[in-house]
Amino acid sequence: MKGRLITIILLVTSIFFYLSLKDVIICGQVNHAWMLMTQLNSLWNAIDFSSVKNVIPDKYIVSTLQRWRLNVLRLNFRGCLLRPKTFRSVSHCRNLQELNVSDCPTFTDESMRHISEGCPGVLCLNLSNTTITNRTMRLLPRHFHNLQNLSLAYCRRFTDKGLQYLNLGNGCHKLIYLDLSGCTQALVEKCSRITSLVFTGAPHISDCTFRALSACKLRKIRFEGNKRVTDASFKFIDKNYPNLSHIYMADCKGITDSSLRSLSPLKQLTVLNLANCVRIGDMGLKQFLDGPASMRIRELNLSNCVRLSDASVMKLSERCPNLNYLSLRNCEHLTAQGIGYIVNIFSLVSIDLSGTDISNEGLNVLSRHKKLKELSVSECYRITDDGIQITDSAMEMLSAKCHYLHILDISGCVLLTDQILEDLQIGCKQLRILKMQYCTNISKKAAQRMSSKVQQQEYNTNDPPRWFGYDREGNPVTELDNITSSKGALELTVKKSTYSSEDQAA
Repeated sequence: MKGRLITIILLVTSIFFYLSLKDVIICGQVNHAWMLMTQLNSLWNAIDFSSVKNVIPDKYIVSTLQRWRLNVLRLNFRGCLLRPKTFRSVSHCRNLQELNVSDCPTFTDESMRHISEGCPGVLCLNLSNTTITNRTMRLLPRHFHNLQNLSLAYCRRFTDKGLQYLNLGNGCHKLIYLDLSGCTQALVEKCSRITSLVFTGAPHISDCTFRALSACKLRKIRFEGNKRVTDASFKFIDKNYPNLSHIYMADCKGITDSSLRSLSPLKQLTVLNLANCVRIGDMGLKQFLDGPASMRIRELNLSNCVRLSDASVMKLSERCPNLNYLSLRNCEHLTAQGIGYIVNIFSLVSIDLSGTDISNEGLNVLSRHKKLKELSVSECYRITDDGIQITDSAMEMLSAKCHYLHILDISGCVLLTDQILEDLQIGCKQLRILKMQYCTNISKKAAQRMSSKVQQQEYNTNDPPRWFGYDREGNPVTELDNITSSKGALELTVKKSTYSSEDQAA
């Protein structure tokens, strides 16, 4: 009997770890026994006050931190509107390792001063969207010598001088991640140990940033939606950042072929994302691939790089022996000849050809590739049934040859029929994910039968969206305003089980 009681107590206690702070407080009010179980020290290692920010009074926060000050390792105050005095109580938690005060309008430099003097062991600090100034920036290197992760996103009251403080004295020399998203005033000059930088939501960051970052040992850099970064920035890359392995420059309209030429010497580059960089063309990609960077490149995203043609794909097949993931989405100048070159990229496991001019013949050519696991051909209206009878010959050929296909997206291929699902069941037994949005000629009954063969399936028979440029019969649309949504459209989404991270990566 005693053993069973102990088992029940342990079980109930373990459940407490999955409850929010509010729920734990409620459980402690059930009876005396439950109240004792909520006093387990390890239950208070991580306290999330953000989940009860609108109901819990400041005095309770103060008393809680005082009581569990030696146990608290992680604190989350995100979005909490607290008195400055309440934040000072954090200084009692001398073993604190992670602190999140993002979006706290009352958090000030003075609050940071008290915390920094009492919590020297902080490793991760999130100050996003607070009013901190250079005063806080001066405190960080004095007290947080082990700081590894720092977010200053959307903190606009510190200056370049404040960032230079990070290298003063003992400095924050263990800092490996710094988020300056939205900090349009920020330039980093002295933080030489930073290896990863994110500039999302910072449209005013310009070429000056790259010059200011020349002392850093960058391995990963991410810009998105920036119009002020130009080719001039990339002239610094091969000389100052030889160890760059990941570059995300999506939707940066100022980048041209000249930038790609500057990237070609990077011997460690494995991931390059240039989606929506519409000024990039065949010549720039050729110059990039002629350099050593092409030999290790593993992921390449060229979505909406509309100036690229078959010549670029031919160069990829010649120079990229380790390329696994390739997106040529909406590269409208890609023809059947270019599809033939894709087959010669033997290491490829994932290809996105959505919105291209690929046809049945192109699918037949792709069927010769033996390692493809993921294929996306959504919005490809030229994929049709071959001949007068409905035979779905192109997909039949694909399923007969691509036995290792794991993910297939045929959304928007409006003339495919139930026959392709039978072919896939026979030839693609490893298929895990199947997307069939806007497949108007595939019946609900056939889709339901197929759902038992895959782990995840997306299906509907809605009319294609207006911007696809063709109707439910596959006919080009000249006046988009005349398209009307199909009434009574069927929609079926089936998710049976999640697949492993390994499969997802593939």
